[in-house]
Amino acid sequence: MLRCAVLDDFQDVARELADWTRLSDRVDVRFLNRHVAAHDDLVAQIGDCDIVVVMRERTPFSAELFARLPKLKLLITSGLRNASIDLAAAAAHGVTVCGTPSNSEPPAELTWALLLGLARGVVTENENLRTGGPWQSTLGADLAGRRLGLLGCGKIGARVARVGAAFGMDVAAWSQNLTEERAAEAGATLAASKEELLETSDFVSVHLVLGDRTRGLIGADDLRRMRRTAYLVNTSRAAIVDQDALVRALREGWIAGAGSDVFETEPLPQDHPLRTAPNFLGLPHLGYVTRRNYEGYFRGAVEDIEAYLAGAPVRTLG
Repeated sequence: MLRCAVLDDFQDVARELADWTRLSDRVDVRFLNRHVAAHDDLVAQIGDCDIVVVMRERTPFSAELFARLPKLKLLITSGLRNASIDLAAAAAHGVTVCGTPSNSEPPAELTWALLLGLARGVVTENENLRTGGPWQSTLGADLAGRRLGLLGCGKIGARVARVGAAFGMDVAAWSQNLTEERAAEAGATLAASKEELLETSDFVSVHLVLGDRTRGLIGADDLRRMRRTAYLVNTSRAAIVDQDALVRALREGWIAGAGSDVFETEPLPQDHPLRTAPNFLGLPHLGYVTRRNYEGYFRGAVEDIEAYLAGAPVRTLG
């Protein structure tokens, strides 16, 4: 009997969203719903496992961790991309890495939850309503006729662009490889440069893949370029935006506000300055957290395990 651990099942739903009984005669599956950050603790909990299922990038798998898990033979990640897994180290230790189906709609939808929440002061007004505070204390920002600037216009960015157009916004986009034709397909115009996009947009939304060229792409100088009435939303990766500069921008009023669903350390430490930064709307990385996505992840994980046991792995990465 092989052993399998499903990590970071925060909502304790993995068991019910897929038919794990299909594996019960061959694999003993256990579900961990608390994040285990320290390698010593993690190895103690999953060191006996042949198979591990990880949720997105909640638990990174480095070369050091692979070296401490000699029994591990199959690692499954939700989605088909996971920058926190050292694929070269996995191969060196004889570990097969597989992905699962994933949908691009949920993070695009959550982008609008953040953007609209910021624009209309939803959290502040709701809190006032529930606690007997002032009736109408904020002045909302309009969307119609305003410019939405997208950093990145791939699958997710293009969906955000089309919604912006439906609101009557002027949509512009920029990335290092974006062409006029690709931008036009999403109903956006190609900005001349990153700087021009930041300087002219009322709302800026980040939809780039994290890599060497995009890490720290938005720094203090870039945030200062933005209008003082502008909002920044990031549902991509935290490291694309300099987090220290973002805190300063909010505290000193360089921009009107920011919303983020992603953080460099997750769960976000209790003493992190973004927790108390003014005009900041934060969510605990919910972009991909929907029932349909989770069903795809966990059902895909069961399929991956079955295929691996049959000697024909599917959706292999690396």
